[in-house]
This record gives sequence, C-alpha cells and structure tokens, in this order.
Amino acid sequence: MLLDECIQDFLVYIDSIKSYSQNTVNAYRRNLEYLSESVRELRSDEKVCVDSVSEQDLRMAIARLNREKKDPASINQFISSLRSFFLYCKKFGYVQKNVALQVHTLKNSKKLPTYLTKSELSKMCAQPEEHELLWEERDQALFLMLFTSGCRVSELSSLRFSDLSHDKTSAVVRGKGNKDRRVFFSSEAIQKFNDYLESRALRFKLTKFLPSDFLFVNQRGTRLSPRGIRFIITRYSTDKDGIGKNLFPHAFRHTFATTMLSNGADIRVVQEMLGHSSISTTQRYTHVTTESIKKAYEQAHPHSGKKD
Repeated sequence: MLLDECIQDFLVYIDSIKSYSQNTVNAYRRNLEYLSESVRELRSDEKVCVDSVSEQDLRMAIARLNREKKDPASINQFISSLRSFFLYCKKFGYVQKNVALQVHTLKNSKKLPTYLTKSELSKMCAQPEEHELLWEERDQALFLMLFTSGCRVSELSSLRFSDLSHDKTSAVVRGKGNKDRRVFFSSEAIQKFNDYLESRALRFKLTKFLPSDFLFVNQRGTRLSPRGIRFIITRYSTDKDGIGKNLFPHAFRHTFATTMLSNGADIRVVQEMLGHSSISTTQRYTHVTTESIKKAYEQAHPHSGKKD
C-alpha cells in the first residue's frame, strides 16, 4: 500500500473508530503529511510504499525538523505520531516491522503551566463590565464558567442546555476520547450566566431556550466556537487597560487546577474534574503550587537566604 493511502486510512481509523478529537486528528494529519513530504523529497519519488519506509527515513525527517528549528515539544509530538501510525500499520499487516520503535523522543525542558494570579483573575473577570468591549453579560459568564469548572474551551463551546443540571450548578461535558464527566460552576458564575441569558433573550427576542441550544452564542446568535472564545479572551487581555499580556484560554483551566490544589484538594479529585487520563498530567500543577510556596517562604522567612 502507498504511504499516502495508508495515512488516510489511519486518519479515518482514529477519527471514526478511536473517536479522537478533531484537534488530535488534525495534529496527526499535519505530522504524517510532513513525513510523507520528507520521504518523497528524499527519494525524488511521488509514490512511496509504506513498507519501504525505513528507520533512517524517520530520522531524516526528524533532522529536517531540527534544521527548521522546531522546538522539542513539536518534534516529540511528531515522533509520537510516527509511533502510533506504525503501530497501526504493524497491527493491520501493512508493514512487517515497526520502524518507529527505536526512534526516541527528545529531552524536553518542562514548562510550568501558565496561570492567573488572584489579582489578574479578578481584573480579567471585571474587564467586560468596566470596558464593554464586546458583550458584557456573556463575557463575564464565560470567564467565570471557564475558571470555576476547569473546562477546556472546546468543551464549554460544545455545551447545550440539555447538558446542564436543572439548577445550572453543574453540567456533563464530553472530553477527550468521548469520555463524559461532570463539572461544576460557582454561585457567582451561575448568577452571571443568568444575567447573560436575560440579555440574550432580549437581544434575539427569545421566549425560551431549547434543550438543543448551545449555552454560548456569538453576536449573530450561532454557536460560539473555540476560536471565537480565544478571540474574546485575547481582546480583553491585550486591551490597554487589561492585564497586560496575551492570555491563552487554557490559562483559566490552569488557574482552576492550581487553585484547587493550593486549597488542599486531593490530586485524584482534581484529575477527575479536569478529565485527565493520566495523573502525571495533573501532577504538573503540584510543581506550580510548590514554586508558589517556595517564593512565599523566600519573601517571608528571615532565614530563607533572601538578600534585602
């Protein structure tokens, strides 16, 4: 089978059978198309059979990424895609040998998750009311529901009224791998959400909301996409009176996790609330809280070694 044909079959498999998220499928597509392009360029041949791809071909593709000065995280994601793809090829008999087995990931300096301080979070949540940049009621509800639930942006964007509990205090979201979990909203978030619903009803002359309606909509009344949410967050965070930095939506999720752990929540509970399949992913946030404690110690303790 041709490499390109096998790549397409693999993408259908992870999309339809494994139910990977669209973002994950797209990442695999980019990485495997890069592999195909690299191998075809090396051989000056548009038609390459998947069983002719060698370990050397993979290493040459990785070397090419290095020459393009890609960061270690991107290269490791590429290597992970190769491993999954050739595991699939071996499983279904497209290749006799898994040539990706001996390709090792790079050492990657782990960056601590970016999160908002208490003052930054307060300022960000107050932005819509103070500056009325876009849609005050919606945006306040959006920020608070992101922070108090720990939802991914894609999860909040996909929520419908049928997913909400009757009192709006929680919702069932569908996360990665089509796994459902329950998330919770604070009383302040619910209050702001109710204010937003009143505003939305007036704006679009609605008498009721249907179970199939999305929770958050754009200025035209259609579903607010993850890209739309990213635009809103960027618009407020980079405003001249904002928090002074370009904020990524995931920072709300990082802030949720850091806040929970800092206040003594069990790491297994936080793992469940975030929808992490592995606890090692959640453990990144313990490093954040450890760093915070260390800084507080250095500032406050007379024998910390901090120079005046």
